Amino acid sequence: MEERVAVVLVEGDSDRGAVEALAARYGHAPERGSVVVVSMGGVTNIAHYLKMYWKADRLAVLCDAGEVEYVRRAVERHPDEVGVFVCRDDLEDEMIRALGVEHLLDFLHRQGELAGFHTMQKQPDHRDSPIERQLHRFMGIRSGRKIRYGRELAAELPDDAVPAPLADLLVYVLT
Repeated sequence: MEERVAVVLVEGDSDRGAVEALAARYGHAPERGSVVVVSMGGVTNIAHYLKMYWKADRLAVLCDAGEVEYVRRAVERHPDEVGVFVCRDDLEDEMIRALGVEHLLDFLHRQGELAGFHTMQKQPDHRDSPIERQLHRFMGIRSGRKIRYGRELAAELPDDAVPAPLADLLVYVLT
């Protein structure tokens, strides 16, 4: 029996890492080719990628709430079914809510970055922000951190805490 190929279009590399980590948990590692996760380099490239992957057995898009209307307009012009899965704000926000502040602080400690986080918290631009907002900002202020954290935090999600957009996306592409 020939295995189906599902393609998931995501905005960036941190999203790609998170989706790949979760798909691998369920036996669909990228190297097997059953689930291909493609970083579009920004949502404005979606029309190009929809055309490129229109022959996939399953085609899905994971996007942020702020881009959902743009994505839906592009998908409406696509001749086949495309699953659209929307993060409430963005993927990092979903991870912060799913894992919780204490888990993320422990994660930063294990990464050797807790002192850097505390330094950032003291800066005037961040001092009065809620800790969730501070954690979100910290993930994106050093090159490569957001990408690495996307994969690693997704791998730490308990099965019962996978955010709904990711859980629904996996059900869509893996069934």
